[in-house]
Amino acid sequence: MTEKLLQYLWNHKIFKYFDFRNIEGNPVEIIDFGKWNTDSGPDFLTAKIKVGGVTLAGHIELHIKSSDWIFHNHSQNPNYQNIILHAVYEHDIDIDELKNKNIPTLELKNYIDENILWKYEKLLNGNQFIACENIFDPKNIPPRFHEKNILSKLHEKSAELEKKLEKFKNNFEAVLFHSLAYSFGLKINAEIFRQIAESIDFSIILKVRQNRTQLEALLFGISGWLEDPKDEAVKTWKREFDFLKAKFKISDVRIHPKFLRLRPHNFPTLRLAQLADLYNQHQNLFSKMINAQSAEELFILFKDVKASEYWDNHFNFGKISSVNQPKVLSRDFIELIILNTILPLKYAYHQYHHEEIADQLIVFYKNLPAEKNSVINNWEKMKVNIPTALESQSLIYHFNHSCVEKNCLNCSIGLTF
Repeated sequence: MTEKLLQYLWNHKIFKYFDFRNIEGNPVEIIDFGKWNTDSGPDFLTAKIKVGGVTLAGHIELHIKSSDWIFHNHSQNPNYQNIILHAVYEHDIDIDELKNKNIPTLELKNYIDENILWKYEKLLNGNQFIACENIFDPKNIPPRFHEKNILSKLHEKSAELEKKLEKFKNNFEAVLFHSLAYSFGLKINAEIFRQIAESIDFSIILKVRQNRTQLEALLFGISGWLEDPKDEAVKTWKREFDFLKAKFKISDVRIHPKFLRLRPHNFPTLRLAQLADLYNQHQNLFSKMINAQSAEELFILFKDVKASEYWDNHFNFGKISSVNQPKVLSRDFIELIILNTILPLKYAYHQYHHEEIADQLIVFYKNLPAEKNSVINNWEKMKVNIPTALESQSLIYHFNHSCVEKNCLNCSIGLTF
């Protein structure tokens, strides 16, 4: 038994019977179980009970043991002065303070089905992909489950972006650049790429974006890759970077991306070169993304993006590769950019301007294919239908926020079991 489970059972009134009696054996009628309080203070607010013919209104506190009242230091806390009932799983000691105020203590152990405790413990201690794997049925997924998860995800992302906007003086274009850099870095270099992007005043990006060589030089130089030129191309980038460094008083701090455990096509050299090409190709990129009415319009923005010609037969500086082909963006990579960067930013932008965008974005998700990764593979093994990004993004969000944390008591699927 945990206090969280006890609160859950109380909130949902999951008891074998309701002819409650306090520890003295007197009847306690629960007229209103109260409102579950997830903040500080009593567990259930504005409740109502009847004891000895007297109706009491106030708050209810739940504990595993009566002695927890003392261990949690409730006696000196003014928030607990209007308690009308102390409900505990097990009564181990009398609390003089409560007895003197005629506040009843209700022991709940005998009112709770032991099968519930066994099932809950099994959920928490299992090693399956999700705790409820053995009893999960896709038919138990509630209506609009995926839409609600997507909106929760977008709301969380919007809150993060609002902090960035505050930091960068509501410059959506700058925040887009930082967010795109994060996505281009993928898992290994995401935070490093963001640091690189944020280390450059976005006004400098706007000034040099029409010169791809200079924009590449700026990104490569801050990454610390131009200190020892390997060939003529690298010497050119170094010369351009030295010029930009002096002109814009760029810091000497270098931020070094990682190559370890990356496939060559995901090397940070290529990804930064592709990011530079994206900004070289598109003026007013933010406006184009925000005004796009379909996923296909967004794909068009990326379809011709590729690393500069040097990278056709290179993956790193000064090392010619036997593979000679343009380093373009794959469709899968573009889909990740749309899902993880553009759609959250569209949502944040319209929320910022008090415009409704949710229904439109749900359509975007429905028109994008589902991702393929280990989490999605496991959901599919449990016979969950995942035809589009709406379902895959929803299930990834649910897995990370509910299943990993074993937050079964707040799971809308678990409520149906």
